[in-house]
Amino acid sequence: MILVTGATGQLGTIVVNELLKKVPAAGLAVLVRDENKAAAFKQQGVSVRVAAYQDAAALATALQGVDKVLLISSSDFNDRFGQHKNVVDAAKQAGVKHLLYTGVTMQNFETSPLNGFMSDHYQTDAYIKASGLTYTLLQNSLYTDVIPMFAGPQAVDTGIFFPAGDGKVSFAARQDLGEAAANVLITEGHENKTYALTGDVAYSFAEISTTLAGLAGKTVNYISPEPAAFEEALKGFGLPAEIIGMSSTFAAGIKNNDFNYVSSTLEQLLGRKPTTLAAYLKGAYNL
Repeated sequence: MILVTGATGQLGTIVVNELLKKVPAAGLAVLVRDENKAAAFKQQGVSVRVAAYQDAAALATALQGVDKVLLISSSDFNDRFGQHKNVVDAAKQAGVKHLLYTGVTMQNFETSPLNGFMSDHYQTDAYIKASGLTYTLLQNSLYTDVIPMFAGPQAVDTGIFFPAGDGKVSFAARQDLGEAAANVLITEGHENKTYALTGDVAYSFAEISTTLAGLAGKTVNYISPEPAAFEEALKGFGLPAEIIGMSSTFAAGIKNNDFNYVSSTLEQLLGRKPTTLAAYLKGAYNL
């Protein structure tokens, strides 16, 4: 039995749908907080287990009879490591044979501006390794899917105003990462491995603007402002302080080249080339 946590989230949904293409639904389970959100999976024959990451007792019950667990990282920045720890402990208690975790791949982690946002991923990696469980760590690069959030949904018309300097990112499409995770779950040879999953090319935001310009047939400018000017601009749009701070910090991490690392592992796990930047942008911006 394979169980996917966070299965109604964006990445989790992709993983489960990919698994349903490859293995019988009777061998699949999902862990969700709200059973109603998993109705579509239940109709297809997937076992639905209900527990929150904060509820250690419910987790231990939910993981009974499960061989492999894919722990998709929590989106709760306040106690992400504590929630992950509960799942790891419950997996060990339930006799789970193999635990997989979706973390992050970064360079310069210790000195990164993003240390505060990302440290719990590395804490989780270390806790899993120390648990004695057979593990696979899927360390994902930044999703290509976040580009419209950073560049703006109207970037083709407005240009890109984002303080990332010349920093580059080996973006990977969420769809590709979900498909790769599903492939790892149903094949052998991944025991006690750590995989850095990235796109096959790293791009700066200047290169993203050039790619958009080529697709749109018009000039798309990229301006990398001072962080304070960027934050003031976001305030002008009425965005909450938390979102402004996160956007500015991610820009600083990108400028620091924290995600400027390319690995061929994603391509190997997919058995094909990852989705290109141009292909993603064409769909995301309807070009």
